[in-house]
Amino acid sequence: MTNLLMSLYVRLMTSIAPLKNEKGQGLVEYALILVLIAIVVIAMVTGIGGKANTVFSKVNSALN
Repeated sequence: MTNLLMSLYVRLMTSIAPLKNEKGQGLVEYALILVLIAIVVIAMVTGIGGKANTVFSKVNSALN
């Protein structure tokens, strides 16, 4: 019985294997990398923006 189930499993897996499409996998990986880069850039701009605002405020108050 175990041999019969194993042979059916092997036949099923070998018939399904050609149906797998991995072309979109690379696109998903590139999209994830771009999302991670965007998150890092947004975090950096947010941090730099706060510091830049402080510097411009000091310059403005020094000019007044």
